[in-house]
Amino acid sequence: MRRAIYLIEEVDFRPMNSRRPLEYLTWLTRYKREDESLERPTLTSGTSIRSRDIDLAGAFYAVGITGHPQFKAVTLWECHGGWDGGWRQMMNIYRGVDDRLFLSDIDDLRFSAFSRPLGAVPGTPSLAGVGRAEFYLFESARVRPGAALDYLEAVRTERAPLMAEHGHELVGLYEVLFCDTEAVTIWGVSLDDHLRTQRARDAALGLDDEAEPDDRLLTWAKRARDHLDGPWRETLLAPFPGSRLAPW
Repeated sequence: MRRAIYLIEEVDFRPMNSRRPLEYLTWLTRYKREDESLERPTLTSGTSIRSRDIDLAGAFYAVGITGHPQFKAVTLWECHGGWDGGWRQMMNIYRGVDDRLFLSDIDDLRFSAFSRPLGAVPGTPSLAGVGRAEFYLFESARVRPGAALDYLEAVRTERAPLMAEHGHELVGLYEVLFCDTEAVTIWGVSLDDHLRTQRARDAALGLDDEAEPDDRLLTWAKRARDHLDGPWRETLLAPFPGSRLAPW
């Protein structure tokens, strides 16, 4: 079985205008739904590549109060067929630097976009079998150079069972490709389970005497530092209606 390849993109909107993320996510989910009927990929003016093999798995509004710069949208793309499928089609956009590459229906809507290719590692479930969640926990971890696979294996064997007990469903374990210092994980979670997990951690720290503590949450944080070499951050994403990971 070939490796599953994804692309994650973080888009921000400046100056701050709360309507711009809505306009962007509405435009994006609408045109990708139209792609489901395409027989072959095409490069078009205004919307770049049109292909059902470049699948919008998740479109999210970043929950700013959890640490995202406001305002931000995050998208997760699945490259069906891996390197030789959707990824090849995306790379073909740049072949010859076609004039249509520089035309977009959303010119001046976005301020910036930061994309990273992701390679799934063992333990990553098929998105077809993942439940649809109220929220998604998005982790970006800076690891020691070359330690991404070791870190993700530790997440799979040690953290994932613990997170499952706290109502978090694993969506993806990803090595960030073309670099050797970042790993990404994504988890589906309900609001209630998110809150219960935070309170269990607080209780383990001795900061909440009304909740059941779970010291294993603190143990994992210490264990993770064996692989980390810099910033580690978890933030929440709210799924936007119209993408595969949205429950609506």
